[in-house]
Order: sequence, then C-alpha cells, then structure tokens
Amino acid sequence: MTLKDIISAINSRLQIKKLNAMQEATAAITPPCRLLLLAPTGSGKTVAFALPFLRSLPAPGRGQVGGVIIAPSRELVLQIYEVIRRIATGFKTVAFYGGHPMADEVRSVIPEPDIIVATPGRLLDHLRRGTLSLDKTSALVLDEYDKSLDLGFDDEMRRISARMKNIRTLILTSATKLQTPPQYLDTRGMRTLDFTGAAEKAPAPKLDIAIVESPVRDKLQTLADLLASMAPASRVMVFVNHRDAAERIHSDMRRRGFPAGLYHGGLEQQQRERALVMFGNGTTPVLVSTDLAARGLDIPAVEAVVHYHMPVDAEAWTHRNGRTARQGSEGHVYIINSEADDIPEFIRWDHPYTPTATSGGNPAESPWQTLHINAGKKEKISRGDVAGFLIHKGGLQSAQVGTIDIRDHCAYVAVPRELARELVKTLIPHRMKNTRVRVSRIDD
Repeated sequence: MTLKDIISAINSRLQIKKLNAMQEATAAITPPCRLLLLAPTGSGKTVAFALPFLRSLPAPGRGQVGGVIIAPSRELVLQIYEVIRRIATGFKTVAFYGGHPMADEVRSVIPEPDIIVATPGRLLDHLRRGTLSLDKTSALVLDEYDKSLDLGFDDEMRRISARMKNIRTLILTSATKLQTPPQYLDTRGMRTLDFTGAAEKAPAPKLDIAIVESPVRDKLQTLADLLASMAPASRVMVFVNHRDAAERIHSDMRRRGFPAGLYHGGLEQQQRERALVMFGNGTTPVLVSTDLAARGLDIPAVEAVVHYHMPVDAEAWTHRNGRTARQGSEGHVYIINSEADDIPEFIRWDHPYTPTATSGGNPAESPWQTLHINAGKKEKISRGDVAGFLIHKGGLQSAQVGTIDIRDHCAYVAVPRELARELVKTLIPHRMKNTRVRVSRIDD
C-alpha cells in the first residue's frame, strides 16, 4: 500500500481526520526499517506502527504471509485486528488467539493470508502443526513487547522469529524503555522514537484523586460504601493485586447486590470476553480486576478507578489511572487505605473522601441485561442484522437496543432488563436472515 492510500483509509474508515505527532513521525519513515516505538497506552500506537508496516508488505493475493503482528493478549490481538483489517484494503487479514476454534483458523489460512495478528502461543502452535509458513514474511511487529516479556512469552517469540529468515521491516513497541534488545532479533541500526514523554507535554488528564480511609484492615465494607456513594450505572474499575482477592471481592460485592463483573488471567477466554462485553454495555458496570485490565484494552467511558490494593509500582499506578479520564473526559481515582497499607511514594492525592449514604444510596440493579445469540461474523451476521431482528421480530424500539458486540460465532446485545425474559420467548419462532438462531439471557 502507498502512504497516500493508508492515510486515506485511516481518514475514511477509522474517522481519524488528522494524525497525531507520533503517527506523523512514523509516516515519515521509509521502509524497510527497524524501529523501536516507545509510547504510552491509548496514544494511537496501532495506527502509528501500521503506517510503516503496511507500506512494507508485498502486493496482496500472493498466497503467502507478508506481515505478522504479535501481541501478548487475546483482547489486544482483536483490537489490532479490527484496526488493521479496516485500513489494509485488499489484504486478507486474520487473527489467531487462544480460545478461538482451531478449525476456523486452519480454514482461514487456505489460501494463506497476507497479514496475521496473533498471540505468541497460538502462532507457534500453527507453525508446529505446519498449517502455515513464515519463510517469506518480510515485516514483523512485536506490540507491547515489554508486557510480553513480563508474561513470559520470550521463549515463544524466539522460536517464532527462528522461522522468519527474511524480515526486512522490524517494529517493536513498548510502554517502557527496554534495557537490552532481544538477542534473537536483528536490531542493528534500529531507530528509536520515544513518545513516552508526550503525555507530559499534553494537557493533563482531568483526574480527581481522593484517598478513602478504611477503619479496619478488611476494606470490603469501605468499598461497598464507596460504590454506593457513586451515581447509579457509573462504570467503575476496582483493581486488586491477586486473582484470589479478585474472586473474594467480586463474590462479596455480588452478595451485597452490586452489579459487578470479574476479570483476571485465571478465567477462561469466554469468561473474560463476557466480562468485558457486560462491563462495556452496562450490564455489570462494576469490574473487579487484576492489573491484566490496566492496559491494552479499549474500554470506553470509565468514570472511576478504585485502587483496592496499592499498585505494585509507578507504572501500574499510571496504567490503572489511565483507564479513566480518556480523550478529554473527567475521571475519578480512589485509593482505599487502611492501617495495614504502606502508601508508596509515587502515589499522590488531591483530598480525602468519606463515602456517605446520602451521596448515592444503596446499590442499584443495572437497567440492562445481556442476551447471547449463537451466530456471528462467520454466519454473516452484522450489528444491523441483530438490531433489525430485535426491532422487527422482538418488538423493541430502536432506543431499547443497547450495545451490540459481534464475535466470530456469536453476538451479544444489551436490552432493557425488564423486557429480557419475555423478549427471549418472543424470538423463539423467528429466524435472523433466514437462519434459525438461539437467543438466551446471560446470568449476570
């Protein structure tokens, strides 16, 4: 693709009318190239690396993998895939990740795609099975390379790179400066673009940071009081340091009546997927999570972040807080402190806050419930198809159709809670696009 074509696709398909400084810098690089891109989460890094990456690829339709993008998590793979496939007009782009049916992925490589976006483990699995070859791949991106190292993917990436002998364009992205370049990659002449300080030059996020004192070591009651003091339906992310703590806190919040979801690395992929869907569409507007959700996820309109546990380092503090006050909106950060805590030096707050019952009252049930439909992209189902099905067959008004998420073989949609049960019954005899589908309520 030419630079003009790529920028045109970014303008029209992503509705980005002007490149930011980082994206303009990568657009000025003529491939082939070797590039280390340092930039914080949420800075437009995918578009930035896409500019030189797509220009490095051979013409599409040759039946060979021209470029590979590796990311450390399933969620990040899907986000990158959605951006790349919309920009890379004419290129066959596929996504490989754990929890995705291997049979679907094997079918997708016949003929071989032009671009692969994948997690390290799943891509290595394909290479071991012999379902594809990377011998002629000329462009490689290792996105969030620092996080990949933290998650222990270094060996997988080393094994993958050993299968790629003709890389001419190599791009590494990281939110932190790398101490030592990976020895198994040819980083000779690598250029560094450091935009980690860009946030310091940009307008400061509109963050209000408060400390909330817990009278006892166990902070559960203080957390409940804090959540109850917030406006109903506020999206709130509660961060903890360990999976077992996330399970315990989630169970307690559910017992108290809060519409809370759970997210951590020990859950099955489908459970994590549903947790993010239901948080995003408002079914469970409280999400209890480890730092797995602190970066690499596109979660809109988070009103508040709660540090139930103190972050382990300054980077975790920054990434957690980065979940709110995005794109110029205001955000609130709460630090729950008890006598058992040692507040790190990197934590600063604006004022103390004492939750009161008059602030927001008791926990309110979410007005939304999520429906699951057992058909998705692979069955040629679109968001418009789902909305039309619910309106014309289910009798909903357009304003009653909430957020719609389409996946490979299923779809999720938020509908008014009081209508959900009867709506499922109403839809039983009807078809969507002449296809029999099963609609069910997700127990939240």
